[in-house]
Amino acid sequence: MEAKTPLPGHRFSVAPMMDWSDRHCRFFHRQMTKRALLYTEMVTVQAIRHGDRERLIGFDPREQPVALQIGGSDPKLLAEAARWGEDFGYAEINLNVGCPSDRVQEGRFGACLMAEPDLVAEGVAAMRSAVAVPVTVKCRIGIDDQDEDEDLDRFIRKVAETGCSTFIIHARKAWLEGLSPKENREIPPLNYERVYRIKEAHPELTVVVNGGIGSLAEASTHLAHVDGVMLGRAAYHTPWILCDVDRLIFGDAPAVLSRADVVARMKPYIASELEKAPGLARITRHMLGLFHGEPGGRAWRRIISENSHRPGAGADLLDVALAAVAEQVNRLQAAE
Repeated sequence: MEAKTPLPGHRFSVAPMMDWSDRHCRFFHRQMTKRALLYTEMVTVQAIRHGDRERLIGFDPREQPVALQIGGSDPKLLAEAARWGEDFGYAEINLNVGCPSDRVQEGRFGACLMAEPDLVAEGVAAMRSAVAVPVTVKCRIGIDDQDEDEDLDRFIRKVAETGCSTFIIHARKAWLEGLSPKENREIPPLNYERVYRIKEAHPELTVVVNGGIGSLAEASTHLAHVDGVMLGRAAYHTPWILCDVDRLIFGDAPAVLSRADVVARMKPYIASELEKAPGLARITRHMLGLFHGEPGGRAWRRIISENSHRPGAGADLLDVALAAVAEQVNRLQAAE
């Protein structure tokens, strides 16, 4: 089967993050970058089959380009979930072969599937046959006592035989016994060179590196060796760095944008969402890091955190928080 064309956004993407990269988070991130590829949280194939699909995988078209990440191992269910994702309008369907949580292992999906490359290949082939949009795989460099060279090469080669041409590789092993999911994001050593060698061995593939990348300067360094970079926690906790993505990573003209502009862009969206269902905090929780490291950043976080849960809280709370930021800035300027 002919390989699907990779998305240009693979040069820079924001990682799928459980409990974080929901539709509100993605809409917020999109206000700061037009070009980055955004990912959903992982959604299991069983949830897509039996759950409220609009709640689980519905999204605002203004989030595009956005990819749906799914978890599962049954080829039939993977193909079905991929079709639903395509029908909803996602630009890519990504298979999670990297999550190390106990719940994921019990469901026979996520990182444990790196021990079953034949099954992964069967699932990817079924997905690719079911949809026209690109199907990609996100994995680790290995699990437990696997050999990072031989076993990863075997996995990549086997899955690539299906025509899958894009692999997002978290440059850490996952230890399925003895480490929590949080520890698996921090304790296993990073081995970016291993990901680089995959690209060297498979120049025909699109290889994206993920894991521990904390800045756009670091991202640019990786782009000398691979096709793309994926940021997770750095993009979430310090979201303002996304404002430089289009310029520094894609070479676009500089965007004339301030943090206050981003807030202004979010307010109509927030008002619209609150008309559908109350609960300001579910949206503004993703915005707490907007002023990270800036004067007034603590006041911004405090005002939103303490008040967004209150009944009737609306988009005007952001104006209150912005005023507190401005007051802090003015006080510092006056003291100079």
